[in-house]
Amino acid sequence: MNFKRTELGMSRLGPSAAGPEPADTAASVPEAGPAAEAPQTPAVELTPDQIEALEQEIIAVLYTCFDPEIPVNIYELGLIYDIDVQPTGAVGLRMTLTSPACPVAGSLPPEVEAKIKRVPGVTSVKVDVVWDPPWDKDRMSEAARLQLGLDDW
Repeated sequence: MNFKRTELGMSRLGPSAAGPEPADTAASVPEAGPAAEAPQTPAVELTPDQIEALEQEIIAVLYTCFDPEIPVNIYELGLIYDIDVQPTGAVGLRMTLTSPACPVAGSLPPEVEAKIKRVPGVTSVKVDVVWDPPWDKDRMSEAARLQLGLDDW
């Protein structure tokens, strides 16, 4: 399998921990509603630099998604296996959950999809939840392990 994990400096805990500040999500993300659900169509295909910038904005949004039982965002937990941004603005995201019996299995993937849909430049989103390979603690970033007190590995 081909896995892609985007690193933001030494930590993926959030924009304040490493990397540039993301755009203010409160200002740049419209409120939920019918207008927010309409896909945005770019006038021209995105350049590689624009794709990279869009991926970074998506990662910033993923910092705002949490499993309520674990005080670390889903990106730092290693639940995001792949982010594929196409030149058209279409986004494919492969993610997993900590277990198939995860209490947020029905709510977290739709939350992730809805938040990514609201990122300017994203035209469509497809979130696939995968179980292979299964998630384990080794997928967490070093900063996440430290935050959870698992730094003795």
